[in-house]
Amino acid sequence: MPENRNTGHRPIEERPFAVYVHWPFCRSKCPYCDFNSHVRERIDEQAWQDGLLAALDHQAARTQSRTVSSVFFGGGTPSLMSARTVGAVLDRIGARWTIDPKIEVSLEANPTSVEAAKFADYRAAGVNRLSMGVQSLRDPDLKFLGRPHDVSEAKAAIALAKRSFDRFSFDMIYARPQQTVADWTAELDEALDLAVHHLSLYQLTIEQGTAFHTAYGRGDFALPDDELAGDLYEATQERLQKRGLPAYEISNHARPGEESRHNLVYWRYGDYVGVGPGAHGRVTLGNGEKLATRQHKAPETWLTAMQKGEDGMAEEVPVTSAEQLDEMLMMGLRLKEGIPRARFRRDFGQEPEALVDGDNLAVLIEGGFLTLDETRLAATEEGRQRLNAVLAKLVA
Repeated sequence: MPENRNTGHRPIEERPFAVYVHWPFCRSKCPYCDFNSHVRERIDEQAWQDGLLAALDHQAARTQSRTVSSVFFGGGTPSLMSARTVGAVLDRIGARWTIDPKIEVSLEANPTSVEAAKFADYRAAGVNRLSMGVQSLRDPDLKFLGRPHDVSEAKAAIALAKRSFDRFSFDMIYARPQQTVADWTAELDEALDLAVHHLSLYQLTIEQGTAFHTAYGRGDFALPDDELAGDLYEATQERLQKRGLPAYEISNHARPGEESRHNLVYWRYGDYVGVGPGAHGRVTLGNGEKLATRQHKAPETWLTAMQKGEDGMAEEVPVTSAEQLDEMLMMGLRLKEGIPRARFRRDFGQEPEALVDGDNLAVLIEGGFLTLDETRLAATEEGRQRLNAVLAKLVA
């Protein structure tokens, strides 16, 4: 990233500001994935690089006074991008915005040997945090999940990531078919031996529009029942806590100070711009208005729009005060730290008791799902495990 050219500008707000870059392509579509990812035989990477740079220019036009605290390359599979494209995107971000000296630049990667070979080049381009989709340390389960790597490749990629980056993380999926608590804890211990600072651990869910949704509907496989899924979750929390990586968010665990700074921007309801097909954003303008943005979802539609000199936006709508409250609750209560009272006062000029249903708030506190003290509103461990139900009652 080049030397910051925007020194002297003050951000509109003190809250963090982030940039999300979406690379929509994968070598193959994982059967559980409902993200905006696509398989193409041929990709004109120069055209896509030009499109991303143009999209950044459009976004910067009204947010250039902000200070970028994090950049995240997501997808899709961003590790299919060349380091040259990654570097060009980071150069453009550095040229258009003020850059936080402690900026976090994350890139999602598959742990295949081909993609791992590019880790050093990504580091040289400016990436300082890697997030890898390992998903399992069992070869039969990797095959079931449609992953393009095997366990030996995953372990080799993790070892290479340790040498290439000061900070890295990897994802695992549990609550897989026929998985027992003993199976998972043994696998989890292996993952903890490989991890350093951060792990993301997700329960397998069946999403509409995925290959698993069709297969599950046919009865091709079964998932653990609710009781077993709960036992797996509790075993996960206990194991990670003992090993010094407590949950700071429902599915994310880190040693203190090693949390994903980019994701914290989302969960703390900060601002971010999104570029690339289907990328979402939340941007507060100088007049205080907050906008929800979404870029065209179809890759070719988005690229054509960029080549025509357009901004690539499919949707850009104001977020009402009520919607902002709902979003802040949905994001902030995922975090163990909860939502500070100061944030309610900053964004809404009121205390949380005045903003949510008081009777339901009292019920949720008495039931042990929420806590509210002089500093913050937070979900308990039981509340985070049942967050959808808690939110449905809180924002009713």
